[in-house]
Amino acid sequence: MIDHSVVVAGAGPAGLMLAGELALAGVHVAVVERRPNQELSGARALGISARTIEVLDQRGIAERFLSEGQTAQVAGFATTRLDISDFPTRHNYGLALRQKHIERILAEWVTELGVHTLYGREVTGFVQHDSGVDVTLADGQVLRARYLVGCDGGRSFIRRTAGIAFPGWDPTTSNILAEVEMTDTPPYGVHRSAAGTHAFGRAEFEIRGGEIIYTEVGPIGVMVTEPNANNTAEPTLQDLKDLLIAACGTDYGAHSPTWISRFTDMTRQAEKYRSGRIMLAGDAAHVHSPIGGMGLSTGVQDAVNLGWKLAQVVKGTSPETLLDTYHAERHPVGARVLKATMAQVALHREDDRTSAARDIVSDLLEMEEPRKYLAGMMSGLDVHYDLGPGHPLLGRRIPDLDIVTPRGPLRIFSLLHAALPVLLNFGAPMTMNIAPWSDRVQYVDATYAGEWELPVIGEIAPPGAVLIRPDGYVAWVSIEASDEPREALVRWFGPRAMH
Repeated sequence: MIDHSVVVAGAGPAGLMLAGELALAGVHVAVVERRPNQELSGARALGISARTIEVLDQRGIAERFLSEGQTAQVAGFATTRLDISDFPTRHNYGLALRQKHIERILAEWVTELGVHTLYGREVTGFVQHDSGVDVTLADGQVLRARYLVGCDGGRSFIRRTAGIAFPGWDPTTSNILAEVEMTDTPPYGVHRSAAGTHAFGRAEFEIRGGEIIYTEVGPIGVMVTEPNANNTAEPTLQDLKDLLIAACGTDYGAHSPTWISRFTDMTRQAEKYRSGRIMLAGDAAHVHSPIGGMGLSTGVQDAVNLGWKLAQVVKGTSPETLLDTYHAERHPVGARVLKATMAQVALHREDDRTSAARDIVSDLLEMEEPRKYLAGMMSGLDVHYDLGPGHPLLGRRIPDLDIVTPRGPLRIFSLLHAALPVLLNFGAPMTMNIAPWSDRVQYVDATYAGEWELPVIGEIAPPGAVLIRPDGYVAWVSIEASDEPREALVRWFGPRAMH
């Protein structure tokens, strides 16, 4: 039996991000992945949102992704593009980058951090007990862990075996996705007809002036709507050809498929994200239509919320009750993502009444307030954890401001590279005594001369001091000079150390 502090089932984006967060905190983590390696076939996510780029920037690795992808205004709601170029963030855009590249870059990062990934292995059972979880693999090997996290996708074995309910809605739409060769060139882009939605594109493209320009290289990606939302048989090339003829009058000579798959708008969310020593993140916790491109980013942000909390509990600096805040904070975010995707699926339907509703929504989104509201949601920049009443920063992401410190000028996000919390003091230097927490919280005196502004919210009053969690969200804000962070320090980073 091999001991680990945490076993993560699944080396997708959520599992890899969680492993990286735990490794940064010095927690011994092993990732179990059923695939023989990190290679990914088939269509998955096509990019990441502005907030997820920020999350990667908080760890000092955003440039690895930005250098391989293409930045563009990719946020949207239903058929309406939402420009976030005026949002107060360094990353007021999305990143077009296929999931296979996102996973590869994350895998390289966690390998650098010393994480061991067990490829070609699969969890086939586990037993919880008072001091840990015994995790059985298909080859009979048993891993003992303090905690097990299921990042193993929408059909999560971990979720099902833990007996966590997965309520929601059955599919109303279904689409076949494929990568094929074609003898005739189809019209690239997204098209709608009475038969539903169909689209054509290629893996290689450039974004110029907001438009996608495909290169005439490689196979063609195809998406086409199926009339039966509950078809469970494996899709075939003939199925694809029949659907293309029904939608387009031709199959464009489709042949030699690289892969064929199906996705639906089935929408479900785990009833709870934690059951004792078992936790869920990513698609294991929530599934929905890929419309809007929110799935991968939501899973990565699940992992960043959970990682530092789990690390503190494993290391004994915080009580196990801290893990309850993972569900309390992320379940509402997931529920809102589900609602946003269901609304967009409804607005994509092709009938006169839906068309009328879609036109009205598009008109509304030309107005500033509705645009900012939905763009904040779709980009992830407006996430607000309910930490009680107080300053507008409380429970929201810290802006990445250019501050001046005794060490010189720096960006706030650079203080989060090691995934450690920060008490950032903008008042008189060294006025707060946090010595009992100095082993786990960075204290930085700083000045900032500019305006404070949040996406959607707008300008806010400058804080006197802020306590920033490792995930980049503000846990406490000082307004009066007499304000003390002790209660927040105990709540989020454990009782004071004994010296």
